[in-house]
Amino acid sequence: MHIFSRYHHLYCTSNLKKCKRQSRFRRKFRTRLGNHEKNRGGIMLISGYTSPWDLLREELNQRKEEGFLIPAELTTEFDGLDPEKDAWNEAAIAGLYAKLEACRRDPAFPFEEPNGLDEIRACRPERRKLPELRLSDDELLDKFHGAWLGRSVGCALGKPVECMGMGGERWKDIRALLKSTGDWPLRDYFRFSDKVGCRQSCRGFIEYMESDDDIRYTLMGLLIIEKHGRDFTWRDVAWLWENQFPMAQLCTAECQAALNYNLCGGRQNKPAWDIDRIRCFNNPYREWIGAQIRADFFGWACAGNPELAAEFAWRDASWTHVKNGIYGEMFMAAVEAAAFVESDPVRLVEIGLGEIPRNCRLAAALRKALAEIPKHDGMESFMAYMDDEFGTMSSVHTINNAVLCAAALIYGKMNPDACVCEAVTGGLDTDCNGATVGAIAGIVAGRRYFGGTLAARLNDTIKAEFGEFRCVAMASLAERTLQAYKSVNANR
Repeated sequence: MHIFSRYHHLYCTSNLKKCKRQSRFRRKFRTRLGNHEKNRGGIMLISGYTSPWDLLREELNQRKEEGFLIPAELTTEFDGLDPEKDAWNEAAIAGLYAKLEACRRDPAFPFEEPNGLDEIRACRPERRKLPELRLSDDELLDKFHGAWLGRSVGCALGKPVECMGMGGERWKDIRALLKSTGDWPLRDYFRFSDKVGCRQSCRGFIEYMESDDDIRYTLMGLLIIEKHGRDFTWRDVAWLWENQFPMAQLCTAECQAALNYNLCGGRQNKPAWDIDRIRCFNNPYREWIGAQIRADFFGWACAGNPELAAEFAWRDASWTHVKNGIYGEMFMAAVEAAAFVESDPVRLVEIGLGEIPRNCRLAAALRKALAEIPKHDGMESFMAYMDDEFGTMSSVHTINNAVLCAAALIYGKMNPDACVCEAVTGGLDTDCNGATVGAIAGIVAGRRYFGGTLAARLNDTIKAEFGEFRCVAMASLAERTLQAYKSVNANR
């Protein structure tokens, strides 16, 4: 029977590597986790912001989305639990979790969704040929600067309403707020009030891009390439995370995978503890948006080369996510790499689709959206379609957020300010989507032609509260990105 450990609070409040009692805890947990591998017993360690009941609920949803057959009696048993009284009812929840893990996939499930890079490539559709990248260093530098700026602008715009945008039809709450303040349609940063958060990212207070995971992960991408070069592996990524990220800065899939990785020895983890256990053990978030928001820098480092960008993204995503969680990062990295030589948003989406399995849920949703978008006159109308299509899906899932990003690029006509405003008013994960579409539009425009009213108030500055990046100029990050790009493409 699973045991839900109270020790997880220790790991979520400090960097595991720096914990003085780390070795003793690791030995103890590795023994228990080894028992779990043998007989499904042992300990069930979970990230500290959730409860066992919530973990089970999310795993139930995840299994349904992956095409598993869930017996009606199992769902009835789960519905019989009280979310508050049974939140930590370890005996009852562990038994249901074991039953859920034993469910089999529906043989009629129509999608093909491998995790391995070779298998993914074997499932790709015919891919669009791109023109060769012919940009000078100055032109590349301008586009890298535009990418950092666009990501920061979009993230800052979406941060104050991130929580407001989550949940069924919550985009309507954002629209109602903007109409109540006379700011609809959105063209500026949000006014600070008791209904929004992140005052430092609100109108009248914003002076820089404040710390956010959507920015820290992009900075981490820079460090990965600088420290390990084009041949980096997922283990290099995990090791760098262990040394750079406090657990409190990680969310959902990233937090759980990092916890799994560390408790099994970190860099010295045993070969028997394979990557599937690191990315899947107690991790119902394995197809959520976390990897997708880590895609950007791999697209920039592989400018003009979507296939290599998707490969880099696969290496980064494959230890924390599976299936569409991996494909989301591959898709976005490919789109961003292509944006250095292609500016049409529909063609960019098609290029991204060329790097993921033709018959996965993400590809199906994006192809359907491309057919649906011309039927609507803007994001507000399109969101009614989104509500119908993805109403039961988590607001931080990869698939629905990727579709929203594609729509925002098309409706925003690749204008940076317009694209990020469309993305944020669409709801769901507002700062993630604002950052992603801002980066893509920022690449196409470059810093020189970025335009709009949002960029200037960031003063070209990021304060990330992360490693060496306490306060850094985007211009200097663009310079380092250019060097990273050159290192990736040296001798090619």
